[in-house]
Amino acid sequence: MRIGEALRRGIAQSAYRLQEHLIGRETFLMLSALDRSQWLAPAELEALQRRNLVRLLAVAMAHSPWHAERIKAAGLAEALAEETISPTDFRRLPTMSKVDARDNCARILWQGVPGGAFRYNTGGSSGEPLQFHFGRGRQASDAAGRMRARAWWGVRVGDAEVYLWGAPVELGKTDRVKTLRDWAINQVVLNAFEMSPARMDGYLGAIQARQPVCLYGYASSLALLAAHAEARHFRFRLPRLRVVCTTGEPLYPYQRELIAQVFGAPVANEFGSRDIGFTAHETPARQILLLSENVLLEVLGPDGEPVPPGELGEAVMTGLVSDAQPFIRYRTGDMVRLSARRCQEGRGLHVIEEVAGRQTDFLVRPDGTIMHALAVIYVLRAVPGIRQFKCVQHAADFMEVLVVADPVAWSADSEGVVIAGLRQRLGPDLRLALRLVSEIPPEASGKHRYVVSHVRLNPALQPATRPAS
Repeated sequence: MRIGEALRRGIAQSAYRLQEHLIGRETFLMLSALDRSQWLAPAELEALQRRNLVRLLAVAMAHSPWHAERIKAAGLAEALAEETISPTDFRRLPTMSKVDARDNCARILWQGVPGGAFRYNTGGSSGEPLQFHFGRGRQASDAAGRMRARAWWGVRVGDAEVYLWGAPVELGKTDRVKTLRDWAINQVVLNAFEMSPARMDGYLGAIQARQPVCLYGYASSLALLAAHAEARHFRFRLPRLRVVCTTGEPLYPYQRELIAQVFGAPVANEFGSRDIGFTAHETPARQILLLSENVLLEVLGPDGEPVPPGELGEAVMTGLVSDAQPFIRYRTGDMVRLSARRCQEGRGLHVIEEVAGRQTDFLVRPDGTIMHALAVIYVLRAVPGIRQFKCVQHAADFMEVLVVADPVAWSADSEGVVIAGLRQRLGPDLRLALRLVSEIPPEASGKHRYVVSHVRLNPALQPATRPAS
């Protein structure tokens, strides 16, 4: 390794540590603990998980009246006092839905959580916006879990990274503080919401010049950039690249193959959500390992009972560091399979066999710019009063928006906010048809798709969008 690379990584690592210290996040302390605990035997790791569960339930009893009532009603208060919660005991507690989290936020939120509670909007591709709060512990868990997973691939804290990522609604504003922060910790962020041919040409050059050790982004956006590179006959030379990490949506085999071929590095998929946080990551042995210390995963069938390993069921999760707004037995809507096998590299972490997430389409602006679906999802999930939505792009300049509205929170101004936000993203000449509906039915296939585009991409980019087989 060149001295300059080692020095740059050392500076970035020091800057990262200083940042976490200044804002009161114990990220590196948690990382040290996770590095040790991953090697516990499965039974020891599950015992640690139960201790962390007891701690979370005690926090919820003390600071979240909504959870406290449910814990008492389930007859768990005495067991909790004796710190003897078993899996069978825990399942007496009813599951928690997104509607529960949304409608009872004030009685779930711990206003005085150490370090503060920070509000966030989520909804992802679920089409059901949710405002929730998280604290410094959840933030540290996400960062530490991701750093541990990167280390499985030989990526160290401070190594050069390139992110192909989205942006909040204020897309046109330059955040100089964040730009400086990204430089200090050796990261470059490329905007996945602005992928015109000219911009993608620039991204190819930026990645080549940066020589990252890790490339990270939405699976579909990375596949799109890879298809663009192939169409341009661009050949990357990235000898330091250890892994391409994909996130935010399912990673299909054809995308994995395309990304690996173009960037010349193995591809690892990440599983998580805004409300629960970083959840699992793929290893070099092609196994998806759960962040078992900080996330309790139950896989339940339609009857609400656990399904055997290998069988598909709904992922019901408990964020064991979700102190600010506890998510306890939370129904995520994602479908997963647990594996009966253990980690091939000797870790005690739980193995997830498959994650079957939701799929959304790319959107195309009239000027040819390609945008990830989250570009419009960011707009809709920030508008109060939207219970569910679906966007259908019929033409580059015409979009239909279906909204199931909350009759109390939806106001006469809400439609104008939606229209203004979408035109900011897709162009001032966008024609919009916004319809209030009582429900949004699934597709003929039975699946829910919340952003659908009937605008075809350039034929050269079709390899990035083939349907999953």
